[in-house]
Amino acid sequence: MKNKFNVQEIENPDFIKSLSIKELESLSQEIREFLIDSVSKTGGHFSSNLGAVELTVALHKVFNSPVDKLIWDVGHQAYVHKILTGRAKDFQTLRKFMGMSGFPDPEESVHDAFIAGHASTSISVGVGMAYARDFHNENYEVVSIIGDGSLTGGLAFEALNHIGNVKKKLIVVLNDNDMSISPNVGFVSSLFTTFRRNNTYINVEKHLREVVGTKSPLGRLIAKTKSSIKQLVFSELQPFEAMGFKYFGPIDGHNLQDLVRTFEYAKKVDKPIIIHVKTIKGKGFAKAEADTDGSWHGVSPFDLQSEEVVNKKSDTISWSEHFSRGMVEISNHQNRAAVITPAMIHGSALYDYLKAFPERLIDVGIAEGHAVTMAGGMASQGMKPFVSIYSSFIQRAYDQIEHDVCLSNLNVVFGIDRAGITGADGKTHQGIYDIAMLRPFPNIVLMMPKDAIEAFNMLYSAYLIDGPVAIRYPRGDVPKIEPNYYDWKIIPLGIWEVLRSGDKLALISIGPFLKELISLTDKIEITYGINIKVINGRFIKPIDTEMLDSLIDQKMKILVYEEASLIGGLGSAVLEYVGDKVPVHRMGVVDAPIAHGDVEQVLQSIGLSLCDVEKEILNMAGIKK
Repeated sequence: MKNKFNVQEIENPDFIKSLSIKELESLSQEIREFLIDSVSKTGGHFSSNLGAVELTVALHKVFNSPVDKLIWDVGHQAYVHKILTGRAKDFQTLRKFMGMSGFPDPEESVHDAFIAGHASTSISVGVGMAYARDFHNENYEVVSIIGDGSLTGGLAFEALNHIGNVKKKLIVVLNDNDMSISPNVGFVSSLFTTFRRNNTYINVEKHLREVVGTKSPLGRLIAKTKSSIKQLVFSELQPFEAMGFKYFGPIDGHNLQDLVRTFEYAKKVDKPIIIHVKTIKGKGFAKAEADTDGSWHGVSPFDLQSEEVVNKKSDTISWSEHFSRGMVEISNHQNRAAVITPAMIHGSALYDYLKAFPERLIDVGIAEGHAVTMAGGMASQGMKPFVSIYSSFIQRAYDQIEHDVCLSNLNVVFGIDRAGITGADGKTHQGIYDIAMLRPFPNIVLMMPKDAIEAFNMLYSAYLIDGPVAIRYPRGDVPKIEPNYYDWKIIPLGIWEVLRSGDKLALISIGPFLKELISLTDKIEITYGINIKVINGRFIKPIDTEMLDSLIDQKMKILVYEEASLIGGLGSAVLEYVGDKVPVHRMGVVDAPIAHGDVEQVLQSIGLSLCDVEKEILNMAGIKK
C-alpha cells in the first residue's frame, strides 16, 4: 500500500507502522469515505465513528494490537478499529444475521479486547487488565477509550478513583465531542464545555509552534513551560490531577501528528494518564456534523444523494415515540407526572415531550441507578415520574428498583423500551431479562401491550395504580394514532384478555406478536381442526389466577410463548401457579447469548418462530406433521 489505499484489502494494522503522517491522513480520508458509503447501505452507528477516524488510526500507529489492549467504551465508535483489523470486507454484513457485530466482541476478533455495548465500562476493564498484567509480570499497554458522555456514568468514576489511588499504569483516552447520543448534561459536561469555548491554549500553542518551531531555543523553552501555561488557562482540570492522574490535553483529535506524538509520550509515563482528545462527531458529513439531537448517531439505511431514510413509512411511529406522545397527554392532565431519562432523549424519542414540557423532562446522563433512585425521591414527595429506560439498561439499576422504589411501594412508572428481541444491536442489547429481574420484586405491577390502543390504556391505568408499575414495549414501529386522554380506558388490574376462543388448548402470550399468533391459530384450526384459545397475558404480574383456574377446570393444556428469558419469565409464573394440575409447555429464550440480526431470523435461530410455535402446538395435540 502506497498513496492509494483499498481499505477492504486491509488484513491487520501492521502496515500502519511504516506510514508517514501524510500517508496516515490519506488513509483516514479513505476510511471516512468508506464508512459513509458503507453505513448508508447497511445502517449502523454513524456520527460516532466518523468522529473517531484519526483517533483510531493514531492508536493503531502507536500501539500494537492485540498485544496492547485497546478497550472501547460502548463500542459504537469502533468501526474504524474493525476496518484496521481486517474486517472492512465484512461491512456489507454489518449488524445482519450471522454477519459482523456493530460492537466489539472477542469472539469476532482477537483485536477486540473486551465485549462492549453499554457505557462507562472501559476504565474498570482497563484497571482489571492492568492488575492482571502486573500480577503476571507482563509488558503491554492498556488503553481505555471513553467518550465524555460515558464519563457521566458512575462506574467510570469508581474506576478513576481506584486506579488513581493505586497508581498502576493505565492510559485513558477521553474522546470529547460534546455528545453521547443526545447532548451531554451535568457537571462533567459543563467542565469540558469550558475547554471547548476557551481555545486560548490550543490556539496559542499551535501558533507559537508554527512561528518558532519546536527545535529552536525558544521552542524548547515553550515546551518546558507548556504545563504551567496549561494549568493557568485550564485550572478546572485539577480534579483529574488530584485523583492521581497525569492529565494531557486538550489536543485536536483530528491532528494525526499531535495524536501520534501524544500517544508515544503516554507510553513512557509510568502512572495513570488521561489524554483529553477533542473531536467533531460526524466529521466529514455535513448533516452529521451539524446534528444537535442525535439523529445521525445511529442511522437506518439512507440515500447518499437525498440523505433520506430508505423506505421510511409515514403512517407508523416507533413504540418509543408512541409512549412519549402518550406521556405528553398524561402530563396535560396529571401535574405529578414528569419524565426521567438516562441520556436517551433521542433513543427514547422524547423530543415531543421535551418541547411540550421542558421543565418536566430530566436528563440525568448515563446514570441509570441514579435515575431510578431520584425517581423514588420524587415519588416520596407526591410525584409519579415516568422513567424511560431500555430493557438492557434497566439491568444496571437492579438494586435501586428493588431497594429505593419497590420496598416502599412508591409511585414510579417504568417505561421499559426495547423489550424482547431487539435485532441488529445483538447480544448486549437484547431485552430478554427484565421480566425475570422485576417479577420477584414486591409491590410492582408488570405489563405489556399488544397494540397501540392498549399501550395508551396501560399508561392511563398506570397513573391510577398506587405503587410502582413497569410497562414493557418492543423495538419497532406501531400504527400512528392520536392520543386522547378522554378516550382511554382503565384495564382491570391483573385481568387477562381472551382474543380467540377455543377448548382444546390455551396459548398465552404478550405483546404485538399476539397478532401473528392469532393468524397462526386460525390456520391451524382450518388445517388440523385444533381449536385454540389465545389469551393476551398483558399482566405479567399479577397474573390472572381466575383465568388459570378456569383453564385447569377445563383440563386444557397450556402453551406460554414469550420473547423473554425462559428462566423466570411469564411461563415460569404460570407454571408456578398451575403446578402439575394440567400440562404447561413454555417457549422462551434459552440460557444463552442471543446474536444480532433481523428479528425474524433471530427468532428462527432460537426456536421461537411461528413455525416453531406450530410444531409445538401439533406436538401438544399429538399430531405428527
